[in-house]
Amino acid sequence: MSQLHVIDHPMIQHKLTIMRDKRTGSKDFRELLKEIALLMGYEVTRDLPLVDVKIETPICPMVAKKVAGRKLAIVPILRAGMGMVDGLQTLVPVAKVGHIGLYRNEETHNPVVYYCKLPEDIQDRLVIVTDPMLATGGSACDALQMLKEKGCANIRLMCLVGAPEGIARVQREHPDVDIYLAAVDERLNDTAYIVPGLGDAGDRIFGTK
Repeated sequence: MSQLHVIDHPMIQHKLTIMRDKRTGSKDFRELLKEIALLMGYEVTRDLPLVDVKIETPICPMVAKKVAGRKLAIVPILRAGMGMVDGLQTLVPVAKVGHIGLYRNEETHNPVVYYCKLPEDIQDRLVIVTDPMLATGGSACDALQMLKEKGCANIRLMCLVGAPEGIARVQREHPDVDIYLAAVDERLNDTAYIVPGLGDAGDRIFGTK
């Protein structure tokens, strides 16, 4: 069974509260999402292996730690997942970025794929999939399946807010993928939005509604 990691650091919770407020505008929403993604990134990458390297400080030689040669890729689920990329790239500037385009059919609530562009060596990388909302889990599960079909075996899912229904579906369909969240909310409503949630993350990021 995949592990569920809820990163409830006080600063993350504080920033998330501001994001949830319907009075928060797109500019602040985007900046807060970037900041939270950076903070969450510390936990998502906590177990990266280290190696010893010899360096010289201005004072003396020493043996210090650097991240081993493991390659990373960030794969946002378009479009809202793009809002988390800058924060992660601030933490890991050398990470490559792929894109998976999915949108939700408003009648069936099922995801529809319209775009997929990934690094050529994606199968050799630790892949962090980003999407602010884990609602039904449909988009996340489809994206994870697409990555596995490309040969990816080391994948982590990083979302901001999750509903129990979506968490359960990812754990059922992809038990090898760990899930990282800033909050687990109550439930989905009749239109498959997270309650209390924060609304449509894509619209709030890009100011389209």
